[in-house]
Order: sequence, then structure tokens, then C-alpha cells
Amino acid sequence: MPNHFKLPSEPSAEQIRAHLDAMKAAQLKEGPPSAALRRDRIDRAIDLLRAHKDALADAINTDYTCRGRQQTLLADILASIEGLKFNREHLETWMAQPATTEPFPGVKTRVEYQPLGVIGIISPWNFPIVLAFGPLAGAFAAGNRAILKPSELTPHTSALMADLIAQYFNSDELTTVLGGPETGAAFSAQPFDHLVFTGSTQVAHHVMRAASENLVPVTLELGGKSPVLVSPHADLQRVAERVLTVKTFNAGQICLSPDYVLIPADRVRAFVAHAEAAVAQMYPTMRENPDYTAMIDVRGFERQLALVEDARQKGASTVSLAPSHEDLHDPAVRKMAPTIVIGATDAMRVMKEEIFGPVLPVVTYESLDDALAFINSRPRPLALYYFGDDPAEQQRVARRTTSGALVVNDAMTHVFFDSLPFGGVGASGMGHYHGEYGYRTFSHAKPVVFQSAGGESNLLMRAPYLAQTQDAVNGMIAA
Repeated sequence: MPNHFKLPSEPSAEQIRAHLDAMKAAQLKEGPPSAALRRDRIDRAIDLLRAHKDALADAINTDYTCRGRQQTLLADILASIEGLKFNREHLETWMAQPATTEPFPGVKTRVEYQPLGVIGIISPWNFPIVLAFGPLAGAFAAGNRAILKPSELTPHTSALMADLIAQYFNSDELTTVLGGPETGAAFSAQPFDHLVFTGSTQVAHHVMRAASENLVPVTLELGGKSPVLVSPHADLQRVAERVLTVKTFNAGQICLSPDYVLIPADRVRAFVAHAEAAVAQMYPTMRENPDYTAMIDVRGFERQLALVEDARQKGASTVSLAPSHEDLHDPAVRKMAPTIVIGATDAMRVMKEEIFGPVLPVVTYESLDDALAFINSRPRPLALYYFGDDPAEQQRVARRTTSGALVVNDAMTHVFFDSLPFGGVGASGMGHYHGEYGYRTFSHAKPVVFQSAGGESNLLMRAPYLAQTQDAVNGMIAA
């Protein structure tokens, strides 16, 4: 059994620092781990998830009071395992020293990818397993150790993860820090070798500011308002089905959830009709339906209601997609009905704030140029979802917009592909992980140079600068 020292709940900054220092000392003493040890750590993480998937799903359901079991198994358990397996299968290829050119006659070079050391991971409540084990997969593949700080908003899940990690890992390999906002602030101020934060842009400002005191490099996975751009000729049934699938998944509590729809004005009514049909097919009931997830807490539930009410008061019309016989205004149940906001404007909160729920504003446009200008006038989103089959238009959208990802004729599917980088740009985040991109993020690319026996490249710098040296430099400049 692993020898695991567990930090107390709500540890002090000094206690966190002492444990971090111990992990750094162990990393320095033992040196970069072998490929076999890296695979072993990844295998233990996979074993943990496989053996305790039911307990983890139950814990998440308890924290939400209602969260679809299949949703947890797919997005939290399976996605974590697939990411870990992908890293395990490719890590030796990534570890191989990349070939480099001979920069000067007789000079040999190579690049060694070294572990950074100890990675800090701050994971959120909305997908508490995959957003912890996703970056952990890359950290382990790159040969690092890690400390995880899970969210206090999923206390049962966080406590269970801490207990399970203690069963599967030594405390100098992987450990967990439990606590609320004050603990999170102390955690982000530690001198990690790299810090990963997944959460809101508002909190990211504080995390990055704290990390800067120790010049800790950060990967920020945030969110923002990911648009759905609907071509004038798009298949609206396909648009509605695929957008509402993601918008109702986890009740829209996803950083990658479609945040608003840009669509020609003459297509709004048909889109709404298809949306109503799609939701009715997926969720004929919601209040007692175990497949339809509750909002994480009363505050989150009431915020969604307030967003809709604010839009109504400022002139929008709204369409609730709740089953007609069900009242979904009970804060004790916290089931927020999918709601379309028609006529959304920049004066409304739904167009100013990341929604993080099943409310879906609809904005109309006259030309594709107008739609692209609308998107580009706003902070860069974590993802852009374009629906349309015209290859030229697809290429135009790709060239003229900047987003963390572009998905054509679907929403969010890119996050499941470990061969692709995952990350934001601008206000939606910085840095990438998943697969090889995570391996590179959590490694230091160290150049190694072996000078030639004659040291010719060194001699070019050595005074006195003789005529033949000057001729050699001038010759290289002119070449």
C-alpha cells in the first residue's frame, strides 16, 4: 500500500508549502522518472477510476442532488481514462529526443524534454473528475508530480478523490488539498513549477496575479461566450439537435457550452420549432428525470432565472422548452428549464455574461460579414461552432475568426479528441493540454550542445578579429 501523508482539510499556506517542498526534494533526489514509472503512475490513475467509478458517480450525484449517471460515466470517467491511456501509449515516442540539424560543422545538438517538477492543478466543480485527471495525465506522462486542489462546491466528490488518491499514490507523487476560497488563494500563491487553473475568468485574474509573485507559469482554461454561427443554408434540424444536445448536457454548466446563436432573422422561428422538438424528444420530463441535471446550487439556479427575467424586462421574448405540465421554478429541485431568448441585445446580461446554464440567446444577422464582425468585436471565445456545408464559407469562417477551437457542424466534440490541443485564446484562456500538447506544456525543452573538437563556432567570437575571421562572417552574411 502507498505510504500517503494526507494534509488536513483547510491546510495553512505553511503546511501546503512544506508538502510542496518535500515533493520537490523527492523529485530532485530521484531524478526524471523512467518511462516504466510514468506508465505505472498513469495505470494507477486508470485503476482508481475503473475500480471506483460507481462511488465517484454517486458522489457527484449527491453533490448536484441530481446528475445524469450516464453523463458522469461518459464525460468524467470514460474521458479521463481515454486521456490517460492516450498519454500512456505515446509517452515513449514523446520522450524520444527529437532529431536536430547540425548547426555548424562538427557541432552536435539535441533537445531533452525534462519534467518541470511539481504541477499544481486547480479543478472546478462542473466536471470534477476529468478536469482533474485530464491535466494530471499530461503531468504524469511528462514525469512530474502533482498536487490537486478540487472544488469545494462538490465536497463529497472532492473528499472521495482525496481518499482514493491516498490509497493509490504515495504522498510525494500525488496528493490533494481540500478547502474553500481561502485555501484556494493560498494554493495558487505557492511556488509550483507550473499551475493549471480551470474556472471563471474572474477568478483567473486572482490566480494569475498570485502565481506571478513566484513567476510560476500558468495554463488557464476559462470559458467565455462560445457562439453558434448558423449559415443561411444550414440544416436547422441538425443545428437544433446538436446544439441543444450540448446545451442541455450537464444543464449547460460547461465552459464549452454554446452561449448564443447567430442566425438569419427569417430562420429564427424554424430554429425554435426544431429546438422544441429536439428537447421534447430528449427530455419528455425534467423535474423527476434522473437524466436531466440540476444546477449545482441555489445561487446558480436563481442566477439563470435572473438572466431570463433581465432579458424580458429589456424587451426580449422567451421560449421555455420545459415539458408543458411541469413547474421548474422550485429552488429546492434546482432544475432550470432550457430557455431560448429571442431578440437578445448587448444591453442584456445574457449577452454580457457567460451563461453557464441552459439559457440560449438568439441574435440575428443580415450578412455573413456582419456575423463575423459581431464575433470579432467580442473577447475571443473558447470555441466557435459553425453550421453550414459550403466549403468556401467554412474556410472563410476559419480564416477570419480566432477562437480556442473551431468545430464545423457540431458543438464541443473536439474536447474528446486527445490528439488535438485543448485550450483557449485571449480572454478564454492561455496554454494547452491533452495528448502531446500537455506533455510539452508540462516539460522543459532543454537544448543540449556538443561543441566540435576544433571549436570553430566559438573561434568566431574570439578576439583579435583577424581578416580571415571577418571574411568568414561576411561570407556567411552574404550566403
